[in-house]
Amino acid sequence: MSIRKILLLLSVTCGWFTASAQDFIVPPTNINANGYPHVLSDNSVEFRIRSNDDLSQMKVSLDPSCRFERQQDGFWMAHTKPLVPGFHYYWFTIGGIDFSDPASKSYFGCGRMTSAIDIPEVGCDFYNVKDVPHGKVSIVTYYSKVRKAYATMYVYTPASYAEGNRRYPVLYLQHGGGEDESGWTFQGKTNHILDNLIAEGKANEMIVVMSNGNITVPGAGFGYSIEGMKGFEKELTEEIVPFVDKSLRTIPDRKSRALAGLSMGGGQSFFVGLQHTELFSHIGIFSTGVFGGIRETKAFDAEAAMPGLISQHEKFNQALALFYISVGTDDPRLSSTQKAVADMRQKGLSVTFNSFPGDHEWQVWRKSLHDFAQQLFR
Repeated sequence: MSIRKILLLLSVTCGWFTASAQDFIVPPTNINANGYPHVLSDNSVEFRIRSNDDLSQMKVSLDPSCRFERQQDGFWMAHTKPLVPGFHYYWFTIGGIDFSDPASKSYFGCGRMTSAIDIPEVGCDFYNVKDVPHGKVSIVTYYSKVRKAYATMYVYTPASYAEGNRRYPVLYLQHGGGEDESGWTFQGKTNHILDNLIAEGKANEMIVVMSNGNITVPGAGFGYSIEGMKGFEKELTEEIVPFVDKSLRTIPDRKSRALAGLSMGGGQSFFVGLQHTELFSHIGIFSTGVFGGIRETKAFDAEAAMPGLISQHEKFNQALALFYISVGTDDPRLSSTQKAVADMRQKGLSVTFNSFPGDHEWQVWRKSLHDFAQQLFR
């Protein structure tokens, strides 16, 4: 298929649904609540596209075996296998070219803007919008001397922030590889999670700062190591924390600061947070490859990775009000993480651990934040 025809395909709308309302759910990731794609009762997904071209070889990344079939009404339909609940990036492929679904919202993930679909989990509504006081997410611009450029951060302030002159503790919350500072708001639903927890009295009111962790220092490279995290360390400690304390009504002390992140951001929390307990008293590490379980990571040695973490574990136990680690039950990092936690505990380090159903994906990270936030600043 030519590029011209693919562009024409992108311009068509996906038709409205014809099934009864009981048969499917329209996911919140659809544009303007369009009826397709939609989620069936078994969590499989149906797509419907109008095109005069042959789409029989067009693939859906959610399911390698899924193909489009022409219907009697002239529309093309595809039906995936059942998917696990949670947030799924996806794209269409035809003629060797990937492109986004015009019927779904696009998000920055996988290193690019791409479509996504959110499969609801039965009985799981902690990240939904509810009738509670709502905080605000602002996009804040600052100049970074480390980057030698302007950068942005997403900042959540609780509903009460607009009232009076009260000061708040701060959670610095980092995204994963292939994502950016927008991820924890749009994919992670951080503001809804915090709004609901605060309204239920399960979490303290706090500011959440979500910055872009994609930064390296020339010559240092990037990886799960102290040296590999030097760029982010300088950015966080020399630029972001001072800027936030100057610009927002924070409580500017270590007891009122937390650092957490998912995957790559979990590695940043480990290597930067544990080096700077003079700045952070709460550390959260979600689904990181630091402990192993990915091709790029060697066998984990806590003392070698972070000198003093084991030999001076009492110092870390006293400095940290919370050292939290989580991972999905289907994540390849699970067994390595469990082994690392057991080893650190056996050698005297205080570690809080939890796991949640799922692989290396946003539903696990939403649950990790939901659990972690309830234990902060107590």
